[in-house]
Amino acid sequence: MNKSKLLKTIIAIVALVILIVGGYVYKDAIQSRIARMAAVVSGQEIKPILNSEGRYIRQIVAQDNSTSRTIMWQSDSSEADAVIEYRLAGSENTQTIGATDKVFTDDGSTTYIHEATLTGLTPNTKYEYRVGYGADRRSDWYSLETAGASVYDVLIYPDSQSGDYSQWEEIVKDSAHRNPRTALYISMGDLVDNGEQDYQWRTWLNSIRPLSANVPLATTLGNHEMYTLDWKMREPYAYLNYFAVPPNGNETFNRRYYSYDFGDVHYVVLDTQLYESNHEDNHDTHHPDLYDVQVQWLRQDLAANTKKWTVVLMHRDPFQYAIDRPGASRDVGFNEEGVLFMPIFDEFNVDLVLSAHLHSYRNRGHVRNFDRDASGPLYILTGIAGDTRRPKWKEHPLDVYVAPDRDKNNYMAMTVTPNKLIVKAFLPDGTQLDESVIEK
Repeated sequence: MNKSKLLKTIIAIVALVILIVGGYVYKDAIQSRIARMAAVVSGQEIKPILNSEGRYIRQIVAQDNSTSRTIMWQSDSSEADAVIEYRLAGSENTQTIGATDKVFTDDGSTTYIHEATLTGLTPNTKYEYRVGYGADRRSDWYSLETAGASVYDVLIYPDSQSGDYSQWEEIVKDSAHRNPRTALYISMGDLVDNGEQDYQWRTWLNSIRPLSANVPLATTLGNHEMYTLDWKMREPYAYLNYFAVPPNGNETFNRRYYSYDFGDVHYVVLDTQLYESNHEDNHDTHHPDLYDVQVQWLRQDLAANTKKWTVVLMHRDPFQYAIDRPGASRDVGFNEEGVLFMPIFDEFNVDLVLSAHLHSYRNRGHVRNFDRDASGPLYILTGIAGDTRRPKWKEHPLDVYVAPDRDKNNYMAMTVTPNKLIVKAFLPDGTQLDESVIEK
């Protein structure tokens, strides 16, 4: 039998197996094996990587996204010769760099994480990249566009912690389809419900495809990323391994808070998990100095900022909502994070502060010195994009807009222009809830 007939026979047999086995779970793995077998039989020099060799290919923001970008992916086995190839879009001239082969075991599951940062890129330029191993195994090509001075769109997702993540996956895919110009997407923390449960991370990483391979992600650390399987506190090991965000220069808290530039916006991502980091009964996670260290870093970071716009992302909301129920009473106002950080935002003229954690979309308008002031930052509580619900909080005196149905999910989009930040909130079906414009 010649190669052509053999190839057709193999494809027919495997296609029959797909029909018999069915299962969505196995579809990608079977299709990748068909492609590999076809390449081997036909004698192709470059062979496609298997699904098990190229899981969760994703772009992560770098410090300066006009000239650099971090690429990550995972495999089920060690691959010491992991590489990334990249080139100008449409070009045949490729460059190759090596990537890590780091083993990570959590919740009884082992994965190998591959990571490298492309540097020396040209601003406002379209590239292509692919990942693989050695000289002959490669993924498909994916798009990579560096930041520049042009207008760009950002997708912003509030807490996605869920049971099965089907609602979250639908929001991501539908919102990405509606916003084809998206240059960056942001997660506001509590990506998963339990930071140690491997199933949740695998499901979350799978649900953001194919957006993840073509658009950079900026993550925010939430409290649920710091839970053990028995709901005690631990370091956010999985989060820190899966998202190689830029370093912050502090070995103890590295990548828990950070900043990055994208176009003419300086984004600052805070770690608001002092409560989770301050348990004396757990010496491994006892960090009572988290906020002291972070405030010093924040002041230095904002003082060095040269970008026109400044946007702060923080998981815990700086506003405090009143509670009046048996055994618990609390007045409306501002919580510890608000009292600590908001004066710094005022001092450095931050433009926009986005928060999460309370699972409710609320626009507070501009606030300075803890009161309504048009010169202060715009504060928005981003809402909920998963299937976990929180109590229906009472309204805050500074609330300008509250989503009418707090049980419905939402997402946000921001358009960055030379003179405006246009911030909108949407229901999952694309219905607009709210809009704010910051001009400068």
